[in-house]
Amino acid sequence: MKNIIFLSVIIGATLVSGCSKSNNSSTAPNHSATADTTKDDISGHDDTNHSSNTFAIQNIPISTHQFGEFPFFNLPAGLITTNPPIQRKYDIVYFPINGVMTPIEGRVWKSHISLEKPENGDWSLPYFLKSYDDAVTAVGGKKIFDGKITDQEYKRYHDQAPYLGEDGSIGYADQDIRVYIIRRPDGDDIYLQLTGDTASGRVNILQEKPFKQTITLLQSEEIQQQLEDTGKAILYINFDSNKATLKPEGMVSIQEIREVLDKDPQLKLEIQGYTDDIGSAEHNQMLSQARAEAVKNELVRANISSDRLKATGFGQTKPIADNQTEQGKAKNRRVELVKLNAD
Repeated sequence: MKNIIFLSVIIGATLVSGCSKSNNSSTAPNHSATADTTKDDISGHDDTNHSSNTFAIQNIPISTHQFGEFPFFNLPAGLITTNPPIQRKYDIVYFPINGVMTPIEGRVWKSHISLEKPENGDWSLPYFLKSYDDAVTAVGGKKIFDGKITDQEYKRYHDQAPYLGEDGSIGYADQDIRVYIIRRPDGDDIYLQLTGDTASGRVNILQEKPFKQTITLLQSEEIQQQLEDTGKAILYINFDSNKATLKPEGMVSIQEIREVLDKDPQLKLEIQGYTDDIGSAEHNQMLSQARAEAVKNELVRANISSDRLKATGFGQTKPIADNQTEQGKAKNRRVELVKLNAD
């Protein structure tokens, strides 16, 4: 059952009610803005007198409005998306909260907005901003930031936001940015940020949702089958972040590889390490080499002859997925086992 909330004719934005549920939210690991900054304790910007206060998520009232399909909001009347909107089921987008670019993860909709019929009039930035301001506040949303980020802050974070430059991106130095939050009962909070100039605007909408891992551990039978079919097997072995130290679940993968080698005493493998493109190419090359060697060393400790193993790191040079997304980065952080020709 759906009802429609009619806002003023000037706003021209509607909300279609429905039902929206998702898992509890979480902030993105290894992408925090500062060592001690979290979403639960970030200074915000008051939308009335612009005085600094403390933004704490628990102090934001929960909205009880029912929302329809993502991205929830229609465009204001007379405006269109300049290009097809960018939509991702999972991404990490940075939002400025008191000038600190803070990573939030979840479902994303981004677009560049312009006039539908320029011949009928000029672009109005106040119309664009007020349309969203009234629409969001009407359903219990609250503005938590209204200002600019500094050059220093942009330089600090922009390498962590590889999406910058694509259509609808927000987060450049000296942009006037407004950020809103709609707090939801199930924790799937909605973040919306806007920016605009004398010609057009941009909108980012994100509904919080934690990353769902879809990569599963290969069993020894699957590894063996892949080696027989294609000459290589792709594994996702868990290491400590940015290190070559195997996690306990990573040791499970080692045991699966050992079983494959035990079943075929003539089998020789090259262990190839790969990374995503976060950080410098030189660092990623060294990290991938260290991780490949860590796998080899553990297999040697498990009584596999070192003569049957070769460790090689390839760094970020051979991606198999798009490094612009978190899912793609996860697929690129891999270990490949490649059959070596018998001597």
